[in-house]
Amino acid sequence: MDKALVYETRDSGLAQVKRKKKKKKMSGSTVAMHSVFVYGSLMADDVVRLLLNRIPQTSSATLPDFHRFSIKGRVYPAILPAKDDTVSGRVLFGITDHELYVLDEFEDTEYERQNVQVLLTDSSEKLLTKTYIWANKDDPDLFGTWDFEEWKQLHMEGFLKMTKEFAQELNLPES
Repeated sequence: MDKALVYETRDSGLAQVKRKKKKKKMSGSTVAMHSVFVYGSLMADDVVRLLLNRIPQTSSATLPDFHRFSIKGRVYPAILPAKDDTVSGRVLFGITDHELYVLDEFEDTEYERQNVQVLLTDSSEKLLTKTYIWANKDDPDLFGTWDFEEWKQLHMEGFLKMTKEFAQELNLPES
């Protein structure tokens, strides 16, 4: 459940985006680096820090032809394809295989991780990245449009407590 960052100059940021698509050698082993488009609670640095024990580099981005729904009885959003709509969010860069596993566990079975093409806001460059799409496309509990600012004001405090408990259950080190 999506219970769903240092900036560089435009030129060096773009170069880094391209490098992160490749595999990075560390201590004699190959580590895959991923990018993930987030659009809900994972846009909050505090949530990401609890899960990953760090805040990765990010860039604002939009996901065309998708809509961000509210879900009845839930405080987090869902996205599904929707022609002529756009979801604003951000891309987390340099996500390791282990961090991707943590995000997969956090998003649970309600979401499916899929590859999507986003548009980076600062450069208008297209980027193939991963995101979490609501698994039940016919869910009758989806409605309206989820609002990040409203979520921060009304639900973030309780959500951080839940996220901390989740991280402890996964035996993640505290940040």
